[in-house]
Amino acid sequence: MASFNRVVLVGNITRDPEIRHIPSGLAVADIGLAVNDRRKTPTGEWVDEATFVDITLWGRQAEIAQEYTKKGSSILIEGRLKLDTWETDGQKRSKLKVVGEKIVLLGAASGSRTSSDGGGYAQQSSYAKPQQSSSSRNQAPPDDYYDSQDGGDVPF
Repeated sequence: MASFNRVVLVGNITRDPEIRHIPSGLAVADIGLAVNDRRKTPTGEWVDEATFVDITLWGRQAEIAQEYTKKGSSILIEGRLKLDTWETDGQKRSKLKVVGEKIVLLGAASGSRTSSDGGGYAQQSSYAKPQQSSSSRNQAPPDDYYDSQDGGDVPF
């Protein structure tokens, strides 16, 4: 039986990340992410609905989140779902979480660090845009390439 466990979320951090280290020295950060959805009701009104997701980051990803983000920062997280289970007072409990494997820092919340004071947002993430070299065989097109083709329309 095949299975596939991938999650990609874009949202805003709900609280300042706090980092801790396990005995081996590996960094761990737990963050909350608010992911907003906007939909139209049958009456034609637009309704905003927030979903709150707990995310655990490990290693360098945890350090990046703690160093460069704060409450309100916009981020993209790629990871996998994990079900945590435990027992409290004889009651079995469970919680579905996301284990974040890659993080992209999309922008600064008001008052947070900028690249002028040591930030360097996306450059610090694992999804940082690679440096292009003239000898690269599979060189990506320039950022405005798709805007200038056929009037900029999407082909579908």
